[in-house]
Amino acid sequence: MASIEELRDTRINKIELLKSAGMDPYTAECFRTHTIKEAIDGFELISSDNEEITLAGRVMSLRGQGALIFFNLTDGSETFQGLLKKGEIEENLFKLFVDAIDIADFVEITGTLFKTKTEQKTILIKKWRILTKSLQPLPEKWHGLQDNEERFRKRYLDILTTKELQDLFIKKAKFWEVTRNFMKDNGFLEVETPTLEVTTGGAEANPFKTHHKDFDVDVFLRISVGELWQKRLMAAGFPKTFEIGRVYRNEGSSADHLQEFTNMEFYWSYANYKDGMKLSQELYQKIAEEVFGTTAFETRGHKFDLGGDWPVIDYRDEVLKQTGIDVLKSSEKEMSAKLDELEIKYEGNNRERLMDSLWKHCRKNVGGPVFLVHHPKLVSPLSKSCSDNKELTERFQIIIAGSEVGNGFSELNDPIDQRARFESQQKLIERGDEEAMMPEWDFVEMLEHGMPPTCGFGFGERLFSFMVDKPVRETQLFPLMKPKD
Repeated sequence: MASIEELRDTRINKIELLKSAGMDPYTAECFRTHTIKEAIDGFELISSDNEEITLAGRVMSLRGQGALIFFNLTDGSETFQGLLKKGEIEENLFKLFVDAIDIADFVEITGTLFKTKTEQKTILIKKWRILTKSLQPLPEKWHGLQDNEERFRKRYLDILTTKELQDLFIKKAKFWEVTRNFMKDNGFLEVETPTLEVTTGGAEANPFKTHHKDFDVDVFLRISVGELWQKRLMAAGFPKTFEIGRVYRNEGSSADHLQEFTNMEFYWSYANYKDGMKLSQELYQKIAEEVFGTTAFETRGHKFDLGGDWPVIDYRDEVLKQTGIDVLKSSEKEMSAKLDELEIKYEGNNRERLMDSLWKHCRKNVGGPVFLVHHPKLVSPLSKSCSDNKELTERFQIIIAGSEVGNGFSELNDPIDQRARFESQQKLIERGDEEAMMPEWDFVEMLEHGMPPTCGFGFGERLFSFMVDKPVRETQLFPLMKPKD
């Protein structure tokens, strides 16, 4: 079997054959009259009129010999069968095709449509020309892309040769399209907020850091979709805004986590967390029905149904039920001991991290969908406190298959309370907590000017990965890869 290098050399030689025949192997011009899908959809009319049409695409298979050459052509819209037949095309063009064309080449073909004896829709080719000559074969020639790392490095080949993967990304595009349309239909204005920030805000995560040469200051890639910026827009008088965009978190990778991903966040003035729960449930159900045609899913060993009303569970009550720890009353020593007993790895021994580690252990046992509500204030530095218990907040998370796939709350708009919480976060940073939220004092000043009661909510592409039951890395077109040595 010839090596890749030998196959490449052979194909380079075929470039000279094409040039000698007067064909540009890398032309910029294409004169197709129909996409392949248009040819299929209009087949009966086009074939009955014996109309000549021109198609273009990549050769995906070649078979036959002698006087008949069959091949499959794809252009991204559909696949179609082509036939070269001696006597129906100039002899020199027939021979050049046999001698110079390989699987993976892009060609333009002109001919008439007909059905074979097996009722296969086909184009009988009268003439053809090269559009792009490929120098390397498709994966089938060397037994496919078996190695996962190679699949991600050569994602273009993985997508080209895997119909399921093509369908996945079409579905993902619709996922965000339905989301965008839903928000607009509910009166939300789509906005764009900065991706470079002097201070990261809106989440607890380790950011990517770079340097702004013109201002001579360090800046960070955002870790949320403009949370603190969109809340400024509430103060500016916009009643409803949303943004779909990329966020960046300089943290580890897992089946549910990446360093770069897409999130959506909305902010809704004169609304609270209960309004947000209702709207987010409607959104998830809309996505399920329009993108997947069902509300029932199975992922990560859990079955869940997004239809109907979702139960509500309380953060403090759930942790107490599963672990016997009261996150408001138990000491740090008791929390640490329980984590050690449960053999849970955790970083940091401050109360916030211990509390969060206990909840994440409990979360794995929640199949959902459920709304988790009333997070402690310590783990919710941007949430409004509950009126009946100031240590808890008007926050909700959507839990599915043991994971959080949506987060929202009644936004804290008390500038004095917000300043105090930021000061608490600053102390955590000074103690070495890399995930504590950076204080944003300009944001506090904005609150002093006044922000209306507001509900904020966000979710990311993790939800899509759960709905298709794939690791989130598999659902990204081009996940970041470590360079080869």
